[in-house]
Amino acid sequence: MLQQDYSIESILKNMRSKNLKQEPINSGSMADIAFLLLIFFLVSTTLAQEKGLSLLLPPKTEEKIDVPIHERNLYKILINSQNQFLINNEPKTSLEGVKEEVRKFVMNNGADPNLSINPEKAIVSIKANRGTEYKYFVEVLDEAKAAYYEIYAERVGLTAEQYRAINHDDPIEYDMYLKGKEGIPMNISIAQPD
Repeated sequence: MLQQDYSIESILKNMRSKNLKQEPINSGSMADIAFLLLIFFLVSTTLAQEKGLSLLLPPKTEEKIDVPIHERNLYKILINSQNQFLINNEPKTSLEGVKEEVRKFVMNNGADPNLSINPEKAIVSIKANRGTEYKYFVEVLDEAKAAYYEIYAERVGLTAEQYRAINHDDPIEYDMYLKGKEGIPMNISIAQPD
């Protein structure tokens, strides 16, 4: 029978040789785990969604409808590619006072021969150039809408902010909303850019 060496040196030597012979960790499933984590984060992450302008576009028709518009009923706002304004054939550097001009134009009721005949026929026309920055177009659109909302709010004794915050689900508030708009449609025409 062989005699085994139980000395400290031989024991340490045996331990070192066993440590060197360790099996490698199987990393074949690591790619699967990484792929599953990637899918998890893609599904659970919310992506930022940009909001655009909410505009009600007319239905597409094949035939052209020509509606005669009296020049007096048209309030024209043009924005060129250098973001300059031409409002009723007058150049302006800013939109200061445009909201008040639109209100006066819409609510003229035939008093001034240079302004609209009545609120139902008044049209605010906005036309931009293809080189116009969106910021300026949106500012003009906001000014025109603000003028209409101030008119509606004034008719029911509210501020423009209160009028826009009316709850459409509440029948009493919705009646107030309809009363404000009655007979004064928001006629804002957005012309095709050049």
